[in-house]
Amino acid sequence: MRIDDATALRAFRLIARHGSFTRAAAEMEVTASALSQTLRQLETHVGVRLLHRTTRRVGLTEAGRAFLERISPALSEIDAAVEALRQHGDRPIGTLRITVPQMVLHHLITPMLAEFMRAWPELKLDIHVENRLTDLITEGFDAGIRLGERLARDVVAVPLGGPQRAVVVGSPSYFRQHSKPLLPRDLVAHECVRFRFNSGAIYRWEFAHPTGPSKGQWFELDVDGPLTTNEPAMAIRAAIDGLALTHMVEPSVRAALASGQLETVLDDWLPPFDGFYLYYPSRLQVPPKLRVFVEHLRKYLAGTP
Repeated sequence: MRIDDATALRAFRLIARHGSFTRAAAEMEVTASALSQTLRQLETHVGVRLLHRTTRRVGLTEAGRAFLERISPALSEIDAAVEALRQHGDRPIGTLRITVPQMVLHHLITPMLAEFMRAWPELKLDIHVENRLTDLITEGFDAGIRLGERLARDVVAVPLGGPQRAVVVGSPSYFRQHSKPLLPRDLVAHECVRFRFNSGAIYRWEFAHPTGPSKGQWFELDVDGPLTTNEPAMAIRAAIDGLALTHMVEPSVRAALASGQLETVLDDWLPPFDGFYLYYPSRLQVPPKLRVFVEHLRKYLAGTP
């Protein structure tokens, strides 16, 4: 095998991304045994084991992780250049890979998908839902959506919909049994849904002082309750069913608030904050597939209350 064989390097990147020879082979449209042989040849050529293999999982060695971080930017540049040639100028085709958090999936992405796919039938979307910051280049994504406060400085960030608000909500049935909290510290006497990030960390509910010398300063609060989840829809359902209070971005519960299924509390302690952004690497020339997605998403948001 030649050391400049990009196929073997792409195969390694894909196996690392999926953590599986079978899924990587399916994406490359080759057999798992052929892909395994390619990887063995690459490891023989570089003289270092790149992957840990067990019967249950495939993981990167320390050397493999460092190697992946070095080759991913170059492979992404090559892939972008090849796709630009295939697009015959400005025609958006190919697969657009985007990572988004669960909290925006159903009110920001899902409603506009059908119209977008009908408008651009030659495009394929690969949407990965996860609640963590993602290294777009290393993990092979074209773009991601995250809160502005969580973005690195070396990315291009496109605002989506302006500032957002979080709300603490509960059902009328819950408030018939519990007095409404007037201060964030009152939440220690309430049942609350706890949210778990992909990293395993538990989200600490965030508030800002509405008055006094600390006005505008944000602080965090640990809460407790009967349910911990990483699925926003489950947290919202628990609140609607009167099980507990939940802390959520306002668009996620807008319909339930309008219908009277949920009510907000502690509004004065939850001012607007920097909203969501679509981000991509600053040194990446925006491909047509990403440009039309951004344009379509902005058009959808412009027509959304």
